Amino acid sequence: MRKLIAFMQTTIDGYFASPTGEMNWAHRNTGDREWKDFVEGNASGGGELVFGRKTYEMMVQYWPTPQAAERSPLVAERMNALPKIVFSRTLERASWRNTRLVKGDLIAETRKLKTMDGPGMAILGSGSIVAQLAEAGLIDEFQIVVNPLALGGGQSLFGGVGHRLPMRLMQTQSFANGNVLLRYAGAAVERP
Repeated sequence: MRKLIAFMQTTIDGYFASPTGEMNWAHRNTGDREWKDFVEGNASGGGELVFGRKTYEMMVQYWPTPQAAERSPLVAERMNALPKIVFSRTLERASWRNTRLVKGDLIAETRKLKTMDGPGMAILGSGSIVAQLAEAGLIDEFQIVVNPLALGGGQSLFGGVGHRLPMRLMQTQSFANGNVLLRYAGAAVERP
């Protein structure tokens, strides 16, 4: 069975996006060499990337550009080359190279994808997809980067989850820029 990882950045007060959906705060601490090495290592890992429509639209506006290739050549190359899935019922087409559009039921389609042969999958951002798949017990690992910043409001990392999601800590790693990586194994959902 293919493994599904959710990679999310959050603020110290638990938001993955501002109230307006803005997430550029997650890219403000880029001067740390160890952090840059971590990001490039993650990008080199391979697999298939998974997005929701909103995150896909943000990513496709940046990663295929010359600016992205200049600022982060390795990450841009991998983001553009890796196979990608975008879940959306409203998008008409996915123009980013190596992207396929999936319009079916998120939970059913993800279950099907996990049973197919192929590389592991990584959800980048896409908070509503993470919440839905986490509640369905389909995420095998959560990689959460806590940024040293409080927004005071925004979109909660697990907003909309109606049940407890117990997790088992696998690893922590702190970086000089103040970011902290928390890796958790997903577990069965606890229903009351």
